[in-house]
Amino acid sequence: MSTYRTITSPTTSQYRVLGSRHIGYAFPVRDEEEVKSHIDALWKEHHNATHVCYAWRLGWDYSKYRINDDGEPSGTAGKPIYGQIQSAELTNILIAVVRYYGGTKLGTGGLIDAYKTTAKLCIEDASIEVRPVKDRFRLTFGYSDMPAVMKVLKDLEMEKNAMITEVECMIDFNLSMTRTEDLEKALADWSTAELVHLGRT
Repeated sequence: MSTYRTITSPTTSQYRVLGSRHIGYAFPVRDEEEVKSHIDALWKEHHNATHVCYAWRLGWDYSKYRINDDGEPSGTAGKPIYGQIQSAELTNILIAVVRYYGGTKLGTGGLIDAYKTTAKLCIEDASIEVRPVKDRFRLTFGYSDMPAVMKVLKDLEMEKNAMITEVECMIDFNLSMTRTEDLEKALADWSTAELVHLGRT
């Protein structure tokens, strides 16, 4: 898996049924701290809401996820929201649905449909992007090798995170995982260069 799908910016949606109002929010997120921040902000904005239910998925390999029914009957809110994330094959995304109860019970089927529809509308309005999976590296090398090393990294379209230029230089960067083998081959001739893999994102 060398690419993943995610949304590029937040979207909102609304869905009403039998007096109940459902407001959907989709956010691009990178970690659980961002998820928590968005949920806390929604509760502050909608402090009179009946529920704030949500689902999220994280990771280039789609490996981390969580669902939350926030007091709705089990399986009627978070699961159908997550089902829409799965159907659209998205990751690094949070979808939350704020519900204002309208006085008429929707029943299990009605709740599932309401949360599913609200989440689906959020995704339909979103701009979806296919992004390359990237390896993160730290490379140390001698100052005299700076021009040659930087040319290699530029040719491979690296994304610089941080850099220190002293007698011994260091650069922290991201690179498409499809170019990692090319990087290792290009650096093989530099005995002073040390490449450390810091993870994948």
